[in-house]
Amino acid sequence: MRFSEALIPATLVRRYKRFLADVILPDGSPAVAHCANPGAMLGLAVPGNRVWLSANRNPKAKLAWRWEIEEADGTCVGINTAHPNRIVAEAIAAGAIPELAGYASLRREVAYGRNSRIDMLLEGAAGLCFVEVKNVHLKRGDQADFPDSVTARGAKHLAELADQVAAGHRAVMLYLVQRGDCARVGIAGDIDPAYAAALAQARAKGVQALAFACRVSPEAIDIDRPLPLAL
Repeated sequence: MRFSEALIPATLVRRYKRFLADVILPDGSPAVAHCANPGAMLGLAVPGNRVWLSANRNPKAKLAWRWEIEEADGTCVGINTAHPNRIVAEAIAAGAIPELAGYASLRREVAYGRNSRIDMLLEGAAGLCFVEVKNVHLKRGDQADFPDSVTARGAKHLAELADQVAAGHRAVMLYLVQRGDCARVGIAGDIDPAYAAALAQARAKGVQALAFACRVSPEAIDIDRPLPLAL
């Protein structure tokens, strides 16, 4: 996924009200950027860190900037949770995820389950494959952990994926780590034990789990390599 125009570097002052961030632009002027990340952003959102912003070209937008990337722990981290579905869809189309190759079509945001929408529905001769994508950026040691805050919605999605397996379809939970400095992906059961239990139950019922690291730069965010799961 390439950014449509050059990102602007800035310095983070603070993140607040979940979706707002005060920043200092290169010319020294203050600005407010939209933070498209509802999570806790543990280990991120550190005042003084370098960030990169995209210009908001929507004439109806209230804010002129969107926060895209933060430099943390010596690496670039994608913080915009609106991007993972596009990153994964482009990777599937390019054949960069062999585990999800061979399907004739890919549709996004398809209604299913209990008032939910699946991130991606793959269809082909092998049948249907339901793919749910979760953004990961919490790093503890050399491991990326999900989630960084309690997610009842995430547990609900796992139960709905298990329902699709019971109906005879394939279901995949894909963890996309928007950073490249982690050796594996684990589940933060200390943060959300209910999610950890839900994943264990879903896997026991046949839901598959995959994880991938990303190459993150101010020019693009792309899938880099698979990561082992420490579950």
